[in-house]
Amino acid sequence: MTAVVHVVDDDESFRKAIGRLLRATGYDVQLYESAQQLLDRLPNEGRPSCILLDVQIPGLSGPELQDRLTKLGAALPIVFLTGHGDIPTSVQAIKGGAEDFLTKPVPKNKLLDAIERSLARQQTARMRDDQLNSLRALVTTLTERERQVFELVVRGKMNKQIAHELGIAERTIKAHRQRVMTKVRVQSLAELVSVAERLGVLSAPAASQPRSVAEQA
Repeated sequence: MTAVVHVVDDDESFRKAIGRLLRATGYDVQLYESAQQLLDRLPNEGRPSCILLDVQIPGLSGPELQDRLTKLGAALPIVFLTGHGDIPTSVQAIKGGAEDFLTKPVPKNKLLDAIERSLARQQTARMRDDQLNSLRALVTTLTERERQVFELVVRGKMNKQIAHELGIAERTIKAHRQRVMTKVRVQSLAELVSVAERLGVLSAPAASQPRSVAEQA
């Protein structure tokens, strides 16, 4: 799938020149003369894409657009390219998650390298998000009791301890534990703990609580 570079710059001659360069390199290119234009046509993130963004633009500035996109949850990587760069602005941009902060005129290879890095970072983030979503989906298949056992197992509790805490038989804990492993599609405790770490289970309070005799299974 061809990647898209969204160029936001109020200099028409620069937009046209950079557009020709990027198209010749193999990218699809969308040109915007203002930050608001991009917001009005917020790019579809289904394709690999990044933003090549000027700093000083009429209306919303480049850094203001970056902040707006972050608040909207738009995970489009940004490469700043400006003729008016300064250290505080560049530091702010990088802290805000920008891939790079380049000053015009910039060598072609340096520009293309920054774009490639931003696209690669986006791809890595998408793969990570897809993997986490898959793990979340598996964990949601656990019953409430299996979820309790899962959370206690990954915190290092032994079957006997879990049985005592939940007030049920140890053999029942063993059965629940096996079903958890099967549903989450792991082969070892280490893998199960890794899943819990990636989903933030270990950083949250355990949801498991002893239940009444009538509810115990």
